[in-house]
Amino acid sequence: MITRHQLIQKRIFDLILSLLLFPILIVPIVFLIIISTIDTNQFGLFSQSRIGQHAKPFKIFKIRTLKAEEHILGQLDLSATRFGKWLRQYKLDELPQIVNVLIGDMSFVGPRPDVKGFADELVGEDRIILKLKPGITGPATLKYRNEEDILSKQSDPENYNRTIIWVDKVEINKKYARNWSFYLDLNFLIKSIIN
Repeated sequence: MITRHQLIQKRIFDLILSLLLFPILIVPIVFLIIISTIDTNQFGLFSQSRIGQHAKPFKIFKIRTLKAEEHILGQLDLSATRFGKWLRQYKLDELPQIVNVLIGDMSFVGPRPDVKGFADELVGEDRIILKLKPGITGPATLKYRNEEDILSKQSDPENYNRTIIWVDKVEINKKYARNWSFYLDLNFLIKSIIN
C-alpha cells in the first residue's frame, strides 16, 4: 500500500517535472487555446469540476474541443469539432493539466479524475484509490485509451461504463495503489509517450 513517504516522493517528482516542462509547453498551450477559441467560438480553455485526492473536488483544465450549437427546438447540442477530434485523438486537449500538476491537484500518473458520482462514492477497501492524486496518465488510462470508441459501440453506454469499465478501472487503480513504485510511474509515463 502506498505510504505517506512515497506520496511525498511522488509529489516531489511531479513538481520538478512540471517545473521543467511548463516553460516548454506554455507556448503550444497558448497557441492551441487561440486556435480552439476561433474554432469553437468560445474561449479555448475551459475548466470542469472533477473529484480529486481524498474525494475533494477540483477544477481540471483542458483545451475546449466541443462546439455548442443551438437547434431550432432550443436544445444545446455539444459536438466535437474536426480540430477538437484531432486534439482528443492525440490527447493534446489535456496539455493544460500541467497546471493542475504544478499546483498539486493532479499527478503525472494516477487514476483518471472522474466527474462526481464515481470516485466520491467508493466504499470500503476501494477507497484506497482516493489516497492518490488523479493522474494525466496511468494504468487504467492506458488500458482504456480508446474508451470513447468502446462506449460508442454499446447500446447503453452509460450502463456499460458504470457496470463494466468503471468496475475494471477500480480494480486496476487499487492494484496500482498497492504496488506503487517510482519505477512503475516511469514505466507508465514512457508507455504513454510511446503510445
